Amino acid sequence: MTETPNPNIVDADSLTGEMHPIRRVVVALGSNLGERLSSLQGAVDALADTPDFFVTGVSPVYETEPVDSPEEAKPYLNAVVLADTTLPAARLMERALAIEDAYERERSEVRNAPRTLDVDLIVVGDRRSNEDFLRLPHPRAHQRAFVLQPWHDLEPDAVFPERGPIADLLADVDGSGVRRREDLALEVE
Repeated sequence: MTETPNPNIVDADSLTGEMHPIRRVVVALGSNLGERLSSLQGAVDALADTPDFFVTGVSPVYETEPVDSPEEAKPYLNAVVLADTTLPAARLMERALAIEDAYERERSEVRNAPRTLDVDLIVVGDRRSNEDFLRLPHPRAHQRAFVLQPWHDLEPDAVFPERGPIADLLADVDGSGVRRREDLALEVE
């Protein structure tokens, strides 16, 4: 089932009082422009302030070499946030985009262009979506050490839908450009 945003549709639960199921969410954060750590912390705070979104874990911070980016791209700071939510995936995607916009993320035609903040939904429960607006599970995350390593730190036994254990996926990717920053940390208030 694909979830797509439509402002003309009212969620049934708002009329009937029914609850959405709680879903486990994996969100990847990245920044390689401006105050990188401040942007990541701002994203964690904004996610934690989202109604019906309950942050359950924040990974260590990693500094990573850019992947498939323009030559002038600088290293990223990356982290992963785990949460439980009852929010629909489309609403989570809208929230992720709003958080990026709040940190002046500039969208470009250049693939993987440098950015002040990237907030990517990796997994939202068992939801699947292949819409331009929302692809779930994230189509390339299983190939990215900068997502897999921080996620593995939080959930070593996690399984990437349709791909297998993240520990196995991590063993199959090049992690040489991913370095844990012991001097940096993100907090949930």
